[in-house]
Amino acid sequence: MQLTNKTALITGAASGIGNEIATEFAREGAKVCIADLSLAAGEAAAAKITQAGGTAMAVAMNVTDEAQVEAGFAKMVKAWGGVDVLVSNAGIQIISSLVELKFADWKRLLAVHVDGAFLTTRAAMRAMIAAKRGGSIIYMGSVHSHEASPLKAPYVTAKHGLLGLAKVVAKEGAAAGIRSNVICPGFVRTPLVEKQIPEQAKELHISEADVVRNVMLKETVDGEFTTTQDVAGLAVFLAAFPTNALTGQSIVVSHGWYMQ
Repeated sequence: MQLTNKTALITGAASGIGNEIATEFAREGAKVCIADLSLAAGEAAAAKITQAGGTAMAVAMNVTDEAQVEAGFAKMVKAWGGVDVLVSNAGIQIISSLVELKFADWKRLLAVHVDGAFLTTRAAMRAMIAAKRGGSIIYMGSVHSHEASPLKAPYVTAKHGLLGLAKVVAKEGAAAGIRSNVICPGFVRTPLVEKQIPEQAKELHISEADVVRNVMLKETVDGEFTTTQDVAGLAVFLAAFPTNALTGQSIVVSHGWYMQ
């Protein structure tokens, strides 16, 4: 029970990687706030955790909406007295060549990944500083925080940006005991990735099997997808780490897709 007496807010936690992290945090003793665009989906995810013996609540949160972010954190602080962990996980993907990419799509993706990370970080840090018990901020980066791929210009840009934000948070938060780190997964077979397979097949004029084999998994050491459990286990480790010795870092979990 590495996270006993900790409270955690996880964005985009009604499904995919965020949901796996929320479930694992609850197993490790944390009180978990499911922050999701869909309140109904968040409540369903929170109910499942509660039925399994954990403690969870849900808040509606569009991470690009300043008022919704502030309200979600306020609700959690009122219920549980503070925020010990933020996992900034909400994200979207848009597949397009750069020359065909719509400016509106560029702005929409960066708003979710970068503006959302800023707004939730600011709210979390304010709560952590007020509570005077430190905290951990974890960003969901990607191997694309370090490498580029075709057809993903805004995504690669956003994921690189999270590295810079995490480093600033590490420096500004250190005096208050606030750590920040970035998890950088390889391809995880979530609904977000499943959606990309036919999109990339169409753009690259190859089969869906070739997208999986020769695009997504080509650079891994074993031809395997990273799992949501792989990512959740690392998130628990970072959330529970007790000192500033591990802060401002990016940790890649990708079956060797990218090696630092």
